[in-house]
Amino acid sequence: MSVPALDTTTVAALVKDATTAPSMHNAQPWRFRFLRDLGTVEMYADPERAMPHADPAGRALHIGCGAALFTLRVAAVHAGREPHIRLLPDPDRPQLLAAVDLSAPAVPGGSLAELYPAIARRHTSRYPFADTPVPTSVRDDLCEAARLEGAEMSFPGPWHVQFLLDLVEDAEGLDVMDPDRVAEVEQWTRIGAETATADGVPEYAFGPRRRGGRAPVRDFAGRRHPADLGTTDFEEKPQLALLGTQTDRPADWLRAGQALQRVLLRATGHELVASLTTQALERRDLRWAAREPLSEMAYVHLTLRLGYGPVGPTSPRRPVRDVLDFV
Repeated sequence: MSVPALDTTTVAALVKDATTAPSMHNAQPWRFRFLRDLGTVEMYADPERAMPHADPAGRALHIGCGAALFTLRVAAVHAGREPHIRLLPDPDRPQLLAAVDLSAPAVPGGSLAELYPAIARRHTSRYPFADTPVPTSVRDDLCEAARLEGAEMSFPGPWHVQFLLDLVEDAEGLDVMDPDRVAEVEQWTRIGAETATADGVPEYAFGPRRRGGRAPVRDFAGRRHPADLGTTDFEEKPQLALLGTQTDRPADWLRAGQALQRVLLRATGHELVASLTTQALERRDLRWAAREPLSEMAYVHLTLRLGYGPVGPTSPRRPVRDVLDFV
């Protein structure tokens, strides 16, 4: 069965869906190029949106791009196209992260299309979550979602959760004494009139400041004084999950990003909300300690906080015309 050639309107819609993916500080570190003759979408890293102090190796950049790549896959299947992907297809062009061939019709019975409604519903939530436990069956489903993308996900036990929270607090203390990292966060956060921009974390998405509890929620306001978003108590025992891979190369980071987005879309389908915690993982001297000693997960890339609570607001996204080229 053949399908008609992709038109620019359809490609633009697919890329618009892809750009809803999460990325560190909502930097949106991606660019897309559509090769008309091949029916292929290429995804590139955007080095101008890198974070050299918090992410010197580009791991978080690749993870964000991987999440956008997975969202593109879901949108493509929803549109009747089967995405055939090659990661890092050209060693001479390291910024070319993936090539997605969309020339073939979607394979009937695939599992990606059912995730499409969750794309518009998924938003990072920096609000307190309820103490309601995430059921074991849901946890198993999320772990399977990560496995399908070549990554691993685990829910650490109580002692390790407390240890992870200690690591986050250590990282927070180090960050506030590092002027380069403070400046980098301020570069990607928007206060007052700046919230009209199409990237970064706007103050309305900061969430309330933590009065009590141990939930690992980054304080984006820092020493600045945005509109009063209030203070409140967060969870004393947050429900955390670790996501990682067996090796630690750019292709693994892209797989971790795809796994992250599959997990987040599945979680949204289960009426869960989530936020990401990376402070400790941004420091080499703390990251090694994040993994569970008896776990088979060799490298931890992300810590997820999951639970039931308010859905976060929609953060801004750059218009498609700024991230997509046609050739």
